[in-house]
Amino acid sequence: MSAENHVYWVLEGGVKEGKLDELKSLVSEMVQATKESEPGALHYEFTLSEDGTRCHVHERYADSEATLTHLKNFGENFAGRFMDALDIKRFNVYGNPDETATKALSNFGAAFMPSLDGFVRGHS
Repeated sequence: MSAENHVYWVLEGGVKEGKLDELKSLVSEMVQATKESEPGALHYEFTLSEDGTRCHVHERYADSEATLTHLKNFGENFAGRFMDALDIKRFNVYGNPDETATKALSNFGAAFMPSLDGFVRGHS
């Protein structure tokens, strides 16, 4: 598997008033489901500010196909609850997603930054 096919992003959001506990529970559910059912999900991490008002999501997928698998699962199982708990402030997508993945990610307001050069250790 080559890192040149990876699609990854950082999503930044504000936790909506009174939704912190719901978000924490949902994130736990999402992490478990993604870990168990999506082998193409290489990195999936949520971070929370100390005051519980901001959440960042870091995700990396093996390729555009794995990205689309995740977006399908997210849409079918979690998107509504996630959007109810988090106000998306920024969504930057990195790598070189194919046309289908780009279109799907655009539906979430993504800004795209194609890869210029670099490497990921442990990958060719």
